[in-house]
Amino acid sequence: MIDDLLEMMLDAALDIGGEVVEEQHMFDLDLLFQKSELIPVIIQDADSRAVLMLGFTNREAVELTLKTRTAWFWSRSRKQLWNKGETSGNFLHVREIYTDCDTDTLLYLCVPDGPTCHTGAYSCFFNQIEL
Repeated sequence: MIDDLLEMMLDAALDIGGEVVEEQHMFDLDLLFQKSELIPVIIQDADSRAVLMLGFTNREAVELTLKTRTAWFWSRSRKQLWNKGETSGNFLHVREIYTDCDTDTLLYLCVPDGPTCHTGAYSCFFNQIEL
């Protein structure tokens, strides 16, 4: 049932002899959660490539992200699922999803509706540590 909701993580258009062919890539979510029930997900602006935030996700949050195309996370402090933007209106619309080489971290390329940080900043990464 749940797997029916997980149609594809990537759509690729291949130009073959002037024709565009849709290629669908299925991804086994079990691969992501072999080491831990929670994995990090990096959020990056799909256009500027700026890093916007880091969150944690579980299988259910990834499934909801795939279904709704908006970023869902697992809140470690509240111990519940949350859809980024559900209270602020600043949703993160997921354009692409990648996994790292170890298949234990995700990267979401997103189009933000507004500031990503709860402080109102564009990105959560604005406190520089002097070297």
